[in-house]
Amino acid sequence: MPRLARWFIKAGLLYFVLALITGVLLQARTVIDLPSWVNVLNPVYVHLLTVGWITQLIIGVAYWMFPKFSRERPRRSEKLSWAVFVLLNAGLILRIISEPRVTMRSEPDLGWMLAVSAVLQTTAGWLFVINTWARVKER
Repeated sequence: MPRLARWFIKAGLLYFVLALITGVLLQARTVIDLPSWVNVLNPVYVHLLTVGWITQLIIGVAYWMFPKFSRERPRRSEKLSWAVFVLLNAGLILRIISEPRVTMRSEPDLGWMLAVSAVLQTTAGWLFVINTWARVKER
């Protein structure tokens, strides 16, 4: 398994554990008196599951298992794939940090963080498609 595929899959597993913990906190707030910031974690929970766990797992397995691009460059551009990993995770981490702050403080000047997060994650998605598209081919 390529090193980058392992990084994507291990990062996905880490986000899965974080999502499980977040989900437990969200459910526990109904029976235990928890701090008020727990109430705003629902969007974080969804992003941890969808982008952190599912998307990273899919990208990691696709990077590893999709047909080879060529003998010289079996996975096309490794640099582009590393850029996908960095941008996707930077965007997700920024989202995890900024979402509760924007919701709890209702400060419009914090909204830029969510916008940057969305741009980073969207860019990562497009770069993944650009780098992977040519690997989806007939035998």
